[in-house]
Amino acid sequence: MSKEHSNTASGGESANNSLRILVVDDSSTIRRSAESMLKAEGYDVVTAENGFEALSKVARHNPDLIFVDIMMPRLDGYQTCAIIKNNADYRATPVVMLTSKDGLFDQARGRVVGSDLYLTKPFTKDELLAAVAQHAA
Repeated sequence: MSKEHSNTASGGESANNSLRILVVDDSSTIRRSAESMLKAEGYDVVTAENGFEALSKVARHNPDLIFVDIMMPRLDGYQTCAIIKNNADYRATPVVMLTSKDGLFDQARGRVVGSDLYLTKPFTKDELLAAVAQHAA
């Protein structure tokens, strides 16, 4: 089954075009910011506004990397990450937790559910792209 690719904002050929990234955040501002930063670099970006939508998008788009907000209603980022990591098909997909909380407990809890990295909001474009570069290999 081939991957569905949406058009990237750059429209040009780039080494990044094959990398699909899912951004999950209940804040439309954060989603749009991350999406525009990533699309400007040629990445294929899919967004979701909550954990339930994220699980559906993971199954449909099979992303190469997932950014997920921790503080979301109903299904939070920890639960979403745990469900993704407990599925054998997606266990190897890197998950980067996004949060405004930067406590050690929160970072440890993220590692327990299988997150690969922890990015504190507000994040810069450089921090976002560094997280992608770290897990794109």
